Amino acid sequence: MNLSYWEYKSWFSNVDYTVIGSGIVGLTTALRLRQKYPKAGILVLEKGVLPQGASTKNAGFACFGSISEILADLKEHSEEELVRLVDQRWKGIQLLRSLLGDTTIGYQNNGGHEIFLQKDENRFQYCYDNISDINELLSPVFQKEPFKISNNKFGFEGVNQHYITHIFEGQIDTGRMMKSLLEKAMKANINILNSTVVESFLDTGNSVEVRCEGFQFSTNKLLVATNGFAQQLFKENVRPARAQVIITKPIKNLHIKGTFHLEEGYYYFRNIDDRILLGGGRNLDFKTEETFEFGQTSLVRHKLKQLLSTLILPSTPFKIDYGWSGIMGVGPQKRPIIKQLSNNVACGVRLGGMGVAIGASVGEQLADIF
Repeated sequence: MNLSYWEYKSWFSNVDYTVIGSGIVGLTTALRLRQKYPKAGILVLEKGVLPQGASTKNAGFACFGSISEILADLKEHSEEELVRLVDQRWKGIQLLRSLLGDTTIGYQNNGGHEIFLQKDENRFQYCYDNISDINELLSPVFQKEPFKISNNKFGFEGVNQHYITHIFEGQIDTGRMMKSLLEKAMKANINILNSTVVESFLDTGNSVEVRCEGFQFSTNKLLVATNGFAQQLFKENVRPARAQVIITKPIKNLHIKGTFHLEEGYYYFRNIDDRILLGGGRNLDFKTEETFEFGQTSLVRHKLKQLLSTLILPSTPFKIDYGWSGIMGVGPQKRPIIKQLSNNVACGVRLGGMGVAIGASVGEQLADIF
């Protein structure tokens, strides 16, 4: 692409801060920069027509970690590290809610329920036996014990008759949230360019040369918020993790309400607009799902449909409307990578499947590096 004088002058001259990625992290980074530097030239580059990673592809869970996930994380993190992680998730959700408003993002606090297959009785018992200790560990974060036992009131089949419920977990409307963030950014005089692929960048010491598909330009500072796609631009310990999702057509008199986790969070579902949204299954084939490519596989789709028909809606007729996938960023630990890469380049990536919860917080921390 050959930029005209007008294009270069209007969008690519006097750029103080460039953010790569227009998801939750990217847009909150830009908004925080605008708050700090009211007169700065701020540009956001997005490779997709819409935010391309996970911000508009996720399930819309405002979650902080099911009890089995918390217990699993304690094998890789110290208690202090885990409490900091959960605290960041909790404060991140509060930041997102205060930034946009509960009505705007469709926030509902219906609780998050972990359900256990009957064959996983040992896992349920292990989690049950540790409720008191985990509540004691996390109560300082929530100012109240987060986990409790609740009954299988939604009639799921083939599961333990008790859930372990996180009373503070909720759900949001991801589309409304992202539209609101985009509107807020545009009102703040932040330029956003979609369908713009960044191929590489070079920190020259005084500025950063950004090479895009067909043109290049210079920016004073570069902030990378591409999460699962980070390895395409620089080397950090973050791997892509594809998450596949399906959604039913509307179901009359749907009584299921809340967010639900199954098998340490590898499967998750919720109600939305009289539908069931169900995702997960990358544990069926981790190698295939470690990819930058969007798409669905017959292996995962078959498993998701099976869960719908045998566990979630065993006596309710339903039809699948459509499906999609998103790309998360994961690594050996759940802690996000927020760091300066060079004099004028920084990144905020590896959100570990908790982008809704920590995205706004990561964005603000990333902006505060400069």
